[in-house]
Amino acid sequence: MPPPSTMRSFSMTSSSTSVLTSPPTTPFYSPSRDYSPVVSSSSSSVRSASSVAAPVSSSAGMPSPTLSNGTSSPVAAPSRRKAITLDTMNQYLRRADYAVRGRLAIRAEELREQLSNGDTSLPFDEIVNANIGNPQAMDQKPITFFRQVLSLVQYPQLLDNEFADKIFPRDSLERARILLNEIGSLGAYSQSQGVPYIRMSIAKFIEERDGFSADPNNIYLAGGASSAVSSLLTTICGGPETGVMIPVPQYPLYSATLTIANATPIPYLLDETTGWGTDTKYIGSVVKNSIAKGVNLKAMVVINPCNPTGSCLSREEIKDIITLAAEYSFMIIADEVYQTNVYEGEFHSFKKVLCELQRDFAGKFDDVELASLHSTSKGMVGECGQRGGYIELVGIDAQVLEQLYKLVSISLCPAVSGQVLTELMVNPPKPGDESYPVYKAEYDAIYKALKERAFSLFNAFKEMEGVSCQEPKGAMYLFPTISIPPKAIKEAQRRNEEPDQFYCLELLEQTGVCVVPGSGFGQKDGTYHFRTTFLAPGEEYVRRIIAFHKEFLQKYS
Repeated sequence: MPPPSTMRSFSMTSSSTSVLTSPPTTPFYSPSRDYSPVVSSSSSSVRSASSVAAPVSSSAGMPSPTLSNGTSSPVAAPSRRKAITLDTMNQYLRRADYAVRGRLAIRAEELREQLSNGDTSLPFDEIVNANIGNPQAMDQKPITFFRQVLSLVQYPQLLDNEFADKIFPRDSLERARILLNEIGSLGAYSQSQGVPYIRMSIAKFIEERDGFSADPNNIYLAGGASSAVSSLLTTICGGPETGVMIPVPQYPLYSATLTIANATPIPYLLDETTGWGTDTKYIGSVVKNSIAKGVNLKAMVVINPCNPTGSCLSREEIKDIITLAAEYSFMIIADEVYQTNVYEGEFHSFKKVLCELQRDFAGKFDDVELASLHSTSKGMVGECGQRGGYIELVGIDAQVLEQLYKLVSISLCPAVSGQVLTELMVNPPKPGDESYPVYKAEYDAIYKALKERAFSLFNAFKEMEGVSCQEPKGAMYLFPTISIPPKAIKEAQRRNEEPDQFYCLELLEQTGVCVVPGSGFGQKDGTYHFRTTFLAPGEEYVRRIIAFHKEFLQKYS
């Protein structure tokens, strides 16, 4: 396994004159990196104290205000410059990069607008957003029971309608009444940590999933897993000396959030040759090297099932990671939002494996700190826009939890409608309930369609020259390796673009299919990838990709 220094940074270079230019990203840990606060070098765009206090000359045509004693006072010159500019704003935010909704996504929306305005000059008639895991934007239908209960909770007067039991199943009416009794009103703030009843439902779900107890007091509702990640990293990061290990490739939420927090991301490479597996011995060497360089290693992010690779960790891999955490005292952040999107094998939660180790090896794993994330955006729920999710915290210092509670309290509470949807996700209809047959049929149909699309796309990639792809195990994505001819690499360099970004831009312009270049997720040096979802129905867009790739190779060979 190559050392981290061979991995390219996440930045995507582009023309400085383009409105789509992304700001430079914070590099991975480097002993030569200057970690001092960013100060603009452009004096022309920064207002100094002296310039603000300069008196206005009489030639300015503006009278000086008169004091109560009749004398006039000097007035600071009104500035015609903006107080907040690109140079004076938060430079850590400026450095952050989020490729999933970056340059290609912006260009895709421009092309979509052209099509909507009747432009027939483009070589396609629709945009396929395969760049983001947004199921219901790609025709996945909502689960009926979930929307029925949400409707009733949003508009409680429906419960008193004389025809309510003719329109809604009995169990949806009952669930809505229970939730309204616990919540009061969807329009009212909940506890900052989330509705207690909903946290109890989540704890029961975790107990049934893992076979070990869960404490509702250790569960925090959030506006999707992304919000929970932001709160957690804000809590644990204290500056550039703070290190957080992130997988490469990784979901760029983590690198972007760490950049904004001015913390240090420590990359550990996933092994593509073993199906994007984890090599614990190699990861151990990354840990030791980081500590030797003076980094205060606080946490390790693990995405399982993995975004963007679609891989799933075995129980043994999870056990080995927990063993490392126990040995070197760092928190595990287990991003498990795709836990129901498993197409081969079995999902193993970090919480379950940790509890098994604590049971079997008394005292050895008692101090392991674990944060586990789940979301309503993925799985068969696919309710991305509802922004529901939770984080369970295990083994965390009580005083740290107090500070986390303070942080989430600043935002008052997560959206209560998202909390309701989270309760429905973890507590769906059961066998014997009136809504169960419809729920089960919808759930199974979504799962079957996702699995079929995953393998259909995988098989297409297998037939393409210069493309290789690991078999899909889970999540909603494939991350194929693409061979880019030297001539195309040279053209990308001429345009000041990463080769895989150049490839993906050409794909978008020629086919209307929007994917994300591997450089947006991080990748081993000398390799090129792109991430695509397999959410889009049909196979027409797949044929477009195949035809484009063939023409691309012919053009640049």
